[in-house]
Amino acid sequence: MIPEKVRRVLDAHDLSALEFESGSTPTAETAAARIGVEVGQIAKSLLFRGASGRLVMIVCAGDRRVSSGAAKRLAGEKLSMANAEETENATGFRPGGVCPFGVEGVDVYIDESLRDWPVVYPAAGNDATGVPTNYGQLLEITGGRTCAVTAAPLPGM
Repeated sequence: MIPEKVRRVLDAHDLSALEFESGSTPTAETAAARIGVEVGQIAKSLLFRGASGRLVMIVCAGDRRVSSGAAKRLAGEKLSMANAEETENATGFRPGGVCPFGVEGVDVYIDESLRDWPVVYPAAGNDATGVPTNYGQLLEITGGRTCAVTAAPLPGM
């Protein structure tokens, strides 16, 4: 079931989510296999907590990893990956289904790695969804800012 706050955003932007059986898309790899696309087309939404308590979401291609040094330079402070409880409390979504839409009180950055793909798929609030969209729409919908904080694609992806 797609959360209401996500459904409102999707409706406002004339987007619709792909929905699958529960628990079928919790990782970039499983989401890509289920949707039938490359892992890089999966838009991972990762939440980080700064030393100051500031929350930062970085949305990047599923075949990339966030460089801690680049993320620190972006945020101006050391960032640590938020744990599952912090992620759910801050976004309303559990890890594996974090959606960058409708998130408040979090600085959102969209990594340039997603520009490589004409269509990308962020989760729609649970671990059994994907929303076909593109880089420009992600920036527009989230109010996010462009960043370049990922390393080269992971081996084997």
